[in-house]
Amino acid sequence: MSTQLFGTDGIRGKANEYPITAEIALKTGQAISRVLKSAGANHNRVIIGKDTRISGYMLETALTSGLVASGMDVFLVGPIPTPAVAHLTKSMGCGAGIMLTASHNPYEDNGLKIFGPDGYKLSDALEAAVEREILSDAKPLAVSPDKIGKAYRIDDARGRYIEYAKQSLGPTDLSGLKLVVDCGHGAAYLLAPLIFKELGAKVTKLGVEPDGLNINAGVGALHPEHAAEAVREQGADLGISFDGDADRVIFTDETGATIAGDRVLTLCALAMQAEGSLKGSTMACTVMSNLGLHEAMRQAGVQVLTTPVGDRHVIEALRRGGYSFGGENSGHLIFADHATTGDGILSALQVLRIMKRKGVRLSELAKAMHEYPQSLENLRIKSKPPLASLPRLQAAMQAADASFGIHGRHLIRYSGTENKIRILVEHREAATVAAWARRFRAAVELDLA
Repeated sequence: MSTQLFGTDGIRGKANEYPITAEIALKTGQAISRVLKSAGANHNRVIIGKDTRISGYMLETALTSGLVASGMDVFLVGPIPTPAVAHLTKSMGCGAGIMLTASHNPYEDNGLKIFGPDGYKLSDALEAAVEREILSDAKPLAVSPDKIGKAYRIDDARGRYIEYAKQSLGPTDLSGLKLVVDCGHGAAYLLAPLIFKELGAKVTKLGVEPDGLNINAGVGALHPEHAAEAVREQGADLGISFDGDADRVIFTDETGATIAGDRVLTLCALAMQAEGSLKGSTMACTVMSNLGLHEAMRQAGVQVLTTPVGDRHVIEALRRGGYSFGGENSGHLIFADHATTGDGILSALQVLRIMKRKGVRLSELAKAMHEYPQSLENLRIKSKPPLASLPRLQAAMQAADASFGIHGRHLIRYSGTENKIRILVEHREAATVAAWARRFRAAVELDLA
């Protein structure tokens, strides 16, 4: 789908620059109302949540104005994780949920993620319909004064999500665990430490002093070394680092080592398979996941569904097949029996549950996967002819396919935003990775000379 506003994860850009302006936010509120009504939705309620960016005030106010002017009631829940908005949209019977966030980006950026009444992100078709309405020159139909909506602040929204997250864990007590929790000065800064503490863990809080400008700044999921230092200093069992809207989580083991997202996916899938909760003995991941994950799943009798990059594609694959688990190496984990989107807090609780049940440290659990050596190069190029038209590269790719079998892979593609070609090579043997990376690079340079 080609759009002017919506990207792979909602609308995003620099605050106070198109399209992240008060004007577009107001039009978005009006557009969502019209699309919901035309789709036959019988809910005239919309939830709005946000992370801790200073521009959230501007967008929240404008969006609310657009919605209430169109006859919608608005529930304002304040700073709260993206997955909490998804959950509350469904549990409170709302027609839509809107999260104001730019996730892991710096404070200058902001955006809108929109969820439907089922708690899932809007379909491509509905996003396109909302976009058409936003960009339309037609004057929006005004409701009569007696039909104007109201805005309510929901003071117990955080409490509702806290109870939901704890219930997803089942009868697990986290007593005896010492955790470092880095909230990145983002949306989880109040909720996450409370949840872990209420379940019995001893919690050291980091990144819990947002000022509107410091979200993701040297802390959180982009900087797990921040939590790692505290883990080592305090002899903690685990470091847990969230991104700005807390839909992603990065783990640090008791030694201070960052655990790759694919290792976390592997240990969770294996635990669920052993418990009988991995539906269809199947999990989903993106094309960026390491071959070591695929090898571990083969050995455990687990089928792997591979999707394009983006947690949205993983979720769609899980929904189509009725499966229960998947995610991305970047830290998005989807426990589909509990959540409709990636949920960093819920994911951390599931990892802690596995640690408690097995009685082993995270460093041991992470050994369940052998991580294949990998090379990723970004070469600057002058043009982007079809890859199929590059004879030397095509010959090298065919030779690699014949040589690698199940022990290696390559992924070669153009950047979507820059004049670059990306060359990924992965194999059990590091020397093989280096040799084929050189061969692919030489082929590209000759073809594009």
